[in-house]
Amino acid sequence: MYRAVTRQIEVTVEPNFLPERSSVDLGQYFWSYTIVITNTGAETVQLRTRHWIITDATGHKQEVRGEGVVGEQPVLAPGERFEYTSGVPLPTASGFMTGRYQMVSESGERFEIDVPTFSLDSPDNRRVLN
Repeated sequence: MYRAVTRQIEVTVEPNFLPERSSVDLGQYFWSYTIVITNTGAETVQLRTRHWIITDATGHKQEVRGEGVVGEQPVLAPGERFEYTSGVPLPTASGFMTGRYQMVSESGERFEIDVPTFSLDSPDNRRVLN
């Protein structure tokens, strides 16, 4: 599991390779990832937008920006959490993702929180350690 905390908002990520949605022969690899956002602060916040940078094993980067996550812009009161699962395809057997969420506090302040960089590795991918 991967974890980042920004301004008392914790974001954890658990990636999972999905062989049933992947095809090594066609160069298509697919992962799901489950994200839990927990507000450990004292102020209610809302997730407004997302910004992802997805990098495959060749170094090719793709940026994704949009409103909310999985069609929602969750509001998190102190102590509340929001969990969702999404997915990402890659043309390579490994890669990584990183991102940020734009939040807004109940007082109207906009700020960004980090999503931890997480690795996307298929079991077919040979790891080479230097």
